[in-house]
Amino acid sequence: MATSLSTILSEKTLSNTAELAERFTAAEPFSHVVIDDFFTPLFCQALLDEFPKFAKERALNENGTVGRKAVNTQLPALGPHYKTLDDTVKSSDFLAWVSRATGIPDLKYDPDYFGGGTHENCHGQDLDPHVDFNRHPVTNYHRRLNLIVYLNHDWRDEWGGAIEFHQDPRKPAAENNITQVAPLFNRCVIFATHDTSWHGFERINLPEGDQDAHSRKSLALYFYTKTRPKDEDAGRHSTIYIERPLPEHIQPGTTLTEQDYQQIQTLLARRDQHLARLYRDNHRLQRMLDRVVSNPLVRGLRWLVNLLRRAKR
Repeated sequence: MATSLSTILSEKTLSNTAELAERFTAAEPFSHVVIDDFFTPLFCQALLDEFPKFAKERALNENGTVGRKAVNTQLPALGPHYKTLDDTVKSSDFLAWVSRATGIPDLKYDPDYFGGGTHENCHGQDLDPHVDFNRHPVTNYHRRLNLIVYLNHDWRDEWGGAIEFHQDPRKPAAENNITQVAPLFNRCVIFATHDTSWHGFERINLPEGDQDAHSRKSLALYFYTKTRPKDEDAGRHSTIYIERPLPEHIQPGTTLTEQDYQQIQTLLARRDQHLARLYRDNHRLQRMLDRVVSNPLVRGLRWLVNLLRRAKR
């Protein structure tokens, strides 16, 4: 049964919906809005209390190895408050509220939480600027919005982990307009997802002694529509990453520190991993094409086409 919005959303959030819509539309470098005190305080704390422990089997990265990010998409099974959350976000009232707060109508809930759910990022983790996959793998609906709520008490700026919204990460840093938002407790960020909504987060750098005690915890919900504006529809694609450039302080003549060297090694390894994935995808697509071309029906159609071409000469 759906829960009343006032059970989980704060009075401040509900009363400022019109203002949120204005801020969402006016934001740069693309549409987004930051909402502090998003949930009621008790509900948000309950989500943190029920937050799942880091599990290696949920931390496999795109290369199939255990990384520093764990994802759990089984929200209703995490505890009673996550079950309440699931009941609420799929309700027509909640979807209508998100539509009013962003101006995007007819939003759809994702029961699979594909790519969403709880996210935990540990010391040393970052996320390269990217645009998200733009179609749901089951429904083929268009991905339109990300809604992220952070669950981190007393997070310090020097720890990093701030989400970044980029105008264009391909440009030099001086020409790339970047907006940063710290991942503070009960802070919600809603942003549009399309082919220019570049986003990521800076490296998490926790001090010695805090690296096991703290992590960057968040809840991610994604919303879809059956169609989208034609000027935003660039065809179906997976997540597209842009690797981060070398830090600006690394210049000719610079004496590299051990930290500089390790950072360069990390950037090179990440590029190699991305290239390896591209080669694997290329080989997979070529094998699929070879199977199609070698199909007897396809060979027969090609023979018939060639026969008709010869007959016209």
